[in-house]
Amino acid sequence: MSANTNSMKELNKLQKLAIGGAAGVLNGLFGAGGGVVTVPMLERSGLEQRKCHATSVALVFMLSLVSTTMYALQGKLDYGKTLEFVPSGIVGALVGAIVLKKVNNTVLKRIFGVIIIVSAIRMLIA
Repeated sequence: MSANTNSMKELNKLQKLAIGGAAGVLNGLFGAGGGVVTVPMLERSGLEQRKCHATSVALVFMLSLVSTTMYALQGKLDYGKTLEFVPSGIVGALVGAIVLKKVNNTVLKRIFGVIIIVSAIRMLIA
């Protein structure tokens, strides 16, 4: 545990397995979504809000590599469509990482909550 996470209540092995497993299933089924599980769990463990989001992105990245490989092996990956979104996605990722440092933790938490709620409503009525 680093000096910055001394206040973190360490998750037990079963909790880590459950969170990792749930994030992996969401990633494999929905093409991401692991952050929906990992951010709140990391937050409950006492990790600072910005670190929750950054840590979740790192985890989802690794899970996405596995999911992408599986999708490619199954012939379900559209490389052309993927490449259409990569340039602007990279720019967005850089902007998001820079903005993350500047956003107040409470504001960040509320923005994340609103995005989850709006996404849920959109999916339920679409």
